[in-house]
Amino acid sequence: MTAPTAQTYEFRAEIQQLLHILIHALYTDREIFLRELISNASDALNRLRFEQLTNAEVIDPDVELAIRLSFDPDARTLTVTDTGIGMNRDEIVENLGTIAHSGAMAFMKALQERGSQSPTEIIGQFGVGFYSVFMVAEKVEVLSRSFRPNDQAVLWTSSGGTDYTIAPAERAERGTQITIYFKEEAAELLNERTLKRIVTTHSNYVAFPIYLGENIVNAQTALWRRTPREVEAKEYQDFYQQLTFDANPPTLTIHQVADAPVQFYSLLFVPAKLDRGMLAGEGQGKLRLYARKVLIQDHAKELLPEWMRFVEGVIDSEDLPLNISRETVQSNRLMQRLKQTITNRVLSELEALSEKTPERFHTFWSEFGRLLKEGTITDSSNRDRLLPLLRFRTLHHFDQPISLRQYIAEMVADQEHIYYLFGDDPQAILRSPHLDVFRARKVDVLLLTDTMDSFLVNAIGIFEEKKLHNGADADLKLPESAEDDAQSAETLPTEAQESLIERFKRVLGERVQDVRTTDLLRENAVRLVAPDQGFGADMERVYRILDKDFKLPTRILEINPRHALIRNLSAMPNDPLADQVMEQLFEGALLMEGIHPRPVDMLPRLLAIMEAATRRSADSE
Repeated sequence: MTAPTAQTYEFRAEIQQLLHILIHALYTDREIFLRELISNASDALNRLRFEQLTNAEVIDPDVELAIRLSFDPDARTLTVTDTGIGMNRDEIVENLGTIAHSGAMAFMKALQERGSQSPTEIIGQFGVGFYSVFMVAEKVEVLSRSFRPNDQAVLWTSSGGTDYTIAPAERAERGTQITIYFKEEAAELLNERTLKRIVTTHSNYVAFPIYLGENIVNAQTALWRRTPREVEAKEYQDFYQQLTFDANPPTLTIHQVADAPVQFYSLLFVPAKLDRGMLAGEGQGKLRLYARKVLIQDHAKELLPEWMRFVEGVIDSEDLPLNISRETVQSNRLMQRLKQTITNRVLSELEALSEKTPERFHTFWSEFGRLLKEGTITDSSNRDRLLPLLRFRTLHHFDQPISLRQYIAEMVADQEHIYYLFGDDPQAILRSPHLDVFRARKVDVLLLTDTMDSFLVNAIGIFEEKKLHNGADADLKLPESAEDDAQSAETLPTEAQESLIERFKRVLGERVQDVRTTDLLRENAVRLVAPDQGFGADMERVYRILDKDFKLPTRILEINPRHALIRNLSAMPNDPLADQVMEQLFEGALLMEGIHPRPVDMLPRLLAIMEAATRRSADSE
């Protein structure tokens, strides 16, 4: 096939070094070579299409614009053919000889100047994606004929080693044919199933048909590039299932076509479930990044904030700068603007969902609420928009979480704060003694049970001029209520209260910082509160989460002088059983707060108290 005038060129030492970098360091997935070749073929077909519109003299003007793949496992060859613009000798030297000339020198100079910086960060203009083929090839032949009638065909041959050859050739058809002679260890790729999978994964939406044998194996028409009003709901659903293998329809479908600040197309989905089984990690969606319908990144994490990782979909940019490997997008202002635009759109859709279809948003919240909380804590730039989306189970809305705005709208007269309580689970909080006064005065309380809620309340701080306040704090100031009849209940005289407080202090010793009476309890006899000075219960919870060896500060024990049990204790000044009951009340309060170090230690004392009570009952008979 080669002519007698073939010329062989020696690769210089730095060129061999460059090839080594391209083959062994730049590309991490050897299958990408086919994506690069198909992408180049697509570019050649696009350029030919332009020439057909502006130039009447084109060889074979009626030939289909297409890419064809054929393979021979026995010969270990794969042939990639396109009917694109083709190349003459000068063009093949310019396009495939770039790394053998100034491009290589510029690359090596840049590599030396930047020291240990990754080559993927400094390549952008060298046009060497073609050379990824040497990850799998022991030899490559490129036979090409230009679209111009008078240009002669040319053959470029290289083994990626010390030299390459350029020679005149014979080819009747316009376009380029690349024949790859595979290394033995890469020959496993040469089967129809694998080649089809590579095409559909990386090049499924190339605008021209890709034939594997007689069959077209790519979709060609990218759904996200169509006008949203032209796409039917079933098409979105089918595409989502193909993309995610999720049988459930998505909660949201977001189709966006934009020209500024960067031209891009996006088709995003919010799944119905956080955990979608083995085929997807918990809350781990994927954004596939395309450039001109060619897959660049299978998981473009940098295009959305981390807390929005549940979003699935594709983003296709026309003019986003890329490095040469197409595997890593260069960090630049356009990327940041693109991220901001997409993030804003997802937030807008979530806002619309919460306002227009609250039932559907409630379902979304039950699955993804923890991620929105995470965003509120970590993403200060979007916090103001996330706050209205948060939902909380409350004392008055136990079964249907509400927003902070709804909480404020339902506040009682003169209420100044948004109150909350922590607990291990909602049912446990409902039994908390701290709720006594809130129930009596009809004040609602947020019931917080997630580990991250301690960080969440600190991140929120104040919402719409209402400060968040822990209902377990010692300095509670609550609005009065005419219906609260606490003052009418019988209470201990002041002298009896002081005597009982001294006895509690003697029994509990250094385990409490103080003992005092309170008028905030109704149904419960005692409660524990954080000290008035120092960090409160919020920070205690944070420290406990961060440090497993954190030593909990001693609490203040508050007693209810109107409770029957407390009045009974006051009437037992010399009874040893009263001391055991005081111990049990204190440890029960620890247990209620979720901070008892060894709850099992309570059992012997409970048995002793029950034995004493039953003995006295028997004696009285």
